Amino acid sequence: MHAIIHDTVGLIHFLSALLALVTGAFVLYLPKGSSTHRRIGYVYAVTMIVMLITAFLIYALFGTFGPFHWLAVVSTLTLIGGMVPVLLRRPAANYLLYHFSFMYWSVVGLYLALFGELAAHLPELMSVERDRSLPLLIGIGVAAAVFAVSAQLFWNRKKHEWSARYRRPVAS
Repeated sequence: MHAIIHDTVGLIHFLSALLALVTGAFVLYLPKGSSTHRRIGYVYAVTMIVMLITAFLIYALFGTFGPFHWLAVVSTLTLIGGMVPVLLRRPAANYLLYHFSFMYWSVVGLYLALFGELAAHLPELMSVERDRSLPLLIGIGVAAAVFAVSAQLFWNRKKHEWSARYRRPVAS
């Protein structure tokens, strides 16, 4: 069996990603604005920061700055876009809507990154020969696409409820 964790940085990345996946799901599920939501949300943000920092230190897959690094840049910007408005309470009129919007897509992006990591590592972990891994990769791709479409449909449904609750339109 092949290892996907090669060093301490990889282990920290893996563990912080797992914790971010769990806390991100809880934050989306919990009632918004509660003290539990806030506490778990801060854990999510910190574990995402740790995961993103370690992501920029891992080069085992491509040997250079690769696609996962570029996606980590997008994830970093999304996390910043979600945390800065709620920390600064700016823009005053609709900072919560920016927070909700960016944090929702931060969690969705994290789960999509999980699909990417599965595609990158699962064939090797399962000892599937490269020429026989196509069905597995297609399955992961289809699952990722179904998840992404479902997340968009859920967003389209919930953004109206969130807009009504806070009396401001939610970003598309």
